[in-house]
Amino acid sequence: MVKKNILIGIAVGVLANTIGLIAAATLLGQGDDFTLVIQAAAKEGFLGKLISLGALLNLIAFFIFIKKRQDYRARGVLIATIVIGLATFLFKLY
Repeated sequence: MVKKNILIGIAVGVLANTIGLIAAATLLGQGDDFTLVIQAAAKEGFLGKLISLGALLNLIAFFIFIKKRQDYRARGVLIATIVIGLATFLFKLY
């Protein structure tokens, strides 16, 4: 049961980050196509910052789970956020 809740939290964290990335790209892309914005961000070197903006929705999901006393799901969201942060750091490094 604990592993299931953590996996649900990880899934929610990844989904929230993806939705946040799409929202950030749409808002900052000024109406351009999503793939065009992502390609331009990668080319100009600010894709990591765009992914980090997408991770802001994880904060909302985390506090919702904490408020509902679903600590293991909140732990899963935190794990997803850390993994995405490390991946962004490694992406920026290379």
